Amino acid sequence: MGVSRQKAAQNHEAIVAAAETLFRQRGTEAVGLVELMATAGMTRGGFYNHFASKGALVDEVIAKAMTNALANLGAALDASREGGNDPLDAQIDWYLSPEHRADVDHGCPNAGFLGDAPRLDDAARARYTTGLTANLHRFSQAVQEATGLDEEQAWSHALALFSQMAGALLLSRAVASTDPELSDQVLTAARQDLHTRAHHS
Repeated sequence: MGVSRQKAAQNHEAIVAAAETLFRQRGTEAVGLVELMATAGMTRGGFYNHFASKGALVDEVIAKAMTNALANLGAALDASREGGNDPLDAQIDWYLSPEHRADVDHGCPNAGFLGDAPRLDDAARARYTTGLTANLHRFSQAVQEATGLDEEQAWSHALALFSQMAGALLLSRAVASTDPELSDQVLTAARQDLHTRAHHS
């Protein structure tokens, strides 16, 4: 008896979900199909019923993660406004929090896939670039709203702010297990500096 369309769709989603977790934890190149499919609860042979290649899977994982990130960013900014908080300050606080540092599996994919991005194939790298650009434009809108800068100035300021946010997050994660104090210091110093500069170009 064949697999139903519903079951096939569930299996597909299970593979994508398992792949995203493993890719975030160890990078796309370090994850083999046997481990991936076992994590998804299936055998290696079933992989090609869903994807033409591992590259096609990576492309889909990146696209999904970046789309979700844009939706999550928009929701977070809206929630900050509704709660009477400054959206830009709230985003800085969340991004450079110990909780986000620890959430490698579900955190910001702009930073989460940053190390992999240069080694991805053309399709996945294009997905990453498109997603990053969309997220930066959404962040730039929050910067413009908070600062009153014109569109071009807000874009430049957003690039500088987000670059520091992503870099500080990755540095903090890199040393979190070997020097927790330094890891915390990186987050705190970057957070304080960004709050000082965020509303001034």
